Amino acid sequence: MRMRIMEISVGAFILAGIMALVGLALNVSGLSMSSSDDTYTVYARFENIGGLTARSKVTMSGVLIGHVTNIDLDKDQLVARVEMEIFNDVDFLSIDSSASILTAGLLGEKYIGVSVGFEEESMQAGDYFEDTQSALVLEDLVGKFLFNEVSE
Repeated sequence: MRMRIMEISVGAFILAGIMALVGLALNVSGLSMSSSDDTYTVYARFENIGGLTARSKVTMSGVLIGHVTNIDLDKDQLVARVEMEIFNDVDFLSIDSSASILTAGLLGEKYIGVSVGFEEESMQAGDYFEDTQSALVLEDLVGKFLFNEVSE
C-alpha cells in the first residue's frame, strides 16, 4: 500500500511539472488562450522589418500595449505592411504617433516601439502610422563599415 501511494505521488509531481513547463512555454512564446475582442487594429508600413514576426510585442515606454498579428507585402508601395492589435484601453494614440522596429538588447527579439505625438485626434481602427522607422540591420552596418574602410 505504501508503494502505491509513493507511485501516485511521484506521478502527480511529474504531471504538475509537465503542466508548469507547458504554461511557461505558452507564456514565453506569446501565445494566449484569451480572445482578442478587446483590441483594435492599426497598420504601419516599413521598408525593412529585419526579423520582426507575427506575435511580436508592441510597446510604449517599455509597457506592452499590443501584438503584431500579420505581416505582408503592400503591393502598391512595395514595402512591408504590419498589422497590429492594440488594446482598447490604449485609446490615446494620436494620429501623428510614430512606430519603430527595435531590438531587445544587441541581438535580441524584435518588437515595435510606439511614441505618441502631439495631435488631439486619436487613432481609430484601420488607421496607419505615417511616421515609421525600419529595423536596424546589423549586417548592413558591418557592410557599410567594411566598405568605407576598404575605400579609404
